[in-house]
Amino acid sequence: MIDLLTHLFYVTLDTIKDVLPIVIIIFGFQLVVIRKPIPNFKKVIIGFFYVLIGLAFFLVGLEKALFPLGELMAQQLTDPVFIYGSVDKVAEVVSWKDYKWVYLFAIAIGFSTTIAEPSLLAVAIKANEVSAGVIGINGLRIAVALGVAFGIGLGTFRIVTGTPLHYYIVLGYIIVVIQTFFAPKMIIALAYDSGGVTTSTVTVPLVTALGLGLATTIPGRSALLDGFGLIAFASLCPIISVMAYAQLSEWRGRQQSKKRNIT
Repeated sequence: MIDLLTHLFYVTLDTIKDVLPIVIIIFGFQLVVIRKPIPNFKKVIIGFFYVLIGLAFFLVGLEKALFPLGELMAQQLTDPVFIYGSVDKVAEVVSWKDYKWVYLFAIAIGFSTTIAEPSLLAVAIKANEVSAGVIGINGLRIAVALGVAFGIGLGTFRIVTGTPLHYYIVLGYIIVVIQTFFAPKMIIALAYDSGGVTTSTVTVPLVTALGLGLATTIPGRSALLDGFGLIAFASLCPIISVMAYAQLSEWRGRQQSKKRNIT
């Protein structure tokens, strides 16, 4: 218990060092450049205090729970005893069909961590406010989560098969470019931003641990060459899914308008 509290104390100090430049810039611009007092100063200070405490506990939780959990799940799901039923039945050549539970777990992790992502919730709330309710909070979150889920599932398939990462990324951005010409204009910038907010505090640790755990345990894979890259999928696929969600909504709106005109 004492070791945990000591570790928490040092993590809190590191968190203060990380947050301090942000505080200096915000307060400096407010007081020196804008030359106006900080509104609700007491609430701002309390908010920063909550942020520091929350980040410290979260970082300790990542180190003590989420990272080990992700690596443990990857090891268990790729264990020959789990996949083949026995160590003696291990296949000489890795087949992507044998790792179906890995794909399912990756999809579930991608979806659940994205739904729990606080940065995505903040963006969804602001998008809902700015669009006067046209962009739904839950609709945007689910669209992004589906994109991340598909991306992480595809990324684990890449790790299992050992195929080059750049093939997927190049093809993905070709799809994004094509979609950009046909998607509703109001959603394009938000879709691009949605790819960025998924690579935040909740998603990155678990996904990184999953990728490294898979690359370490699957025969013939390198932790350095194959273990990384899942975050790229988590950033790319939500752009596609959000624009697809907007295109689908626009198509449904046109269909409903046609039905009303007919009746």
